[in-house]
Amino acid sequence: MPVKGESSSPPLGIAELAGLGSVTRRTVRYYVQEGLLPAPRGVGRGDHYGPEHLERLLRVKGLQERGLTLEVIRRELTAPSSRSAAQVDRNVTVDLSIPRGTWVRLDVAPGVEIHVASGLRLPPPGRLAELAALCRELFGERPSSAKEDSSGEGKK
Repeated sequence: MPVKGESSSPPLGIAELAGLGSVTRRTVRYYVQEGLLPAPRGVGRGDHYGPEHLERLLRVKGLQERGLTLEVIRRELTAPSSRSAAQVDRNVTVDLSIPRGTWVRLDVAPGVEIHVASGLRLPPPGRLAELAALCRELFGERPSSAKEDSSGEGKK
């Protein structure tokens, strides 16, 4: 995936790379270990990642979102002769000015989820249970303890 401004991009630290790719630093290290990302340009602390690392990280994430396993992705990335999903992705331009963030997804009722920015503190479990119950009520599903039996009366 060509990255806009590739030639003038300053080197990135692992935290910056992970943040732009919406993954953890541990994931970046794992991808390098597994051959999904090229090795950093240097050793030790410092800015050792470039646009090629970000490009590859975003490509891996895109292929994962399509449902491919890391093993299949590794094969796709190392098979230059075959026309693959990875090669199709190289034609996509990534605009890094689009803000990226990490979110926590809460499934509060069947078909209903709430996304909360990772920087926000979640309410305590009891309050989340109340929120889930309200969502089930508003969206038509009642908790199992309040379901009606076949006579039309609620369970006791």
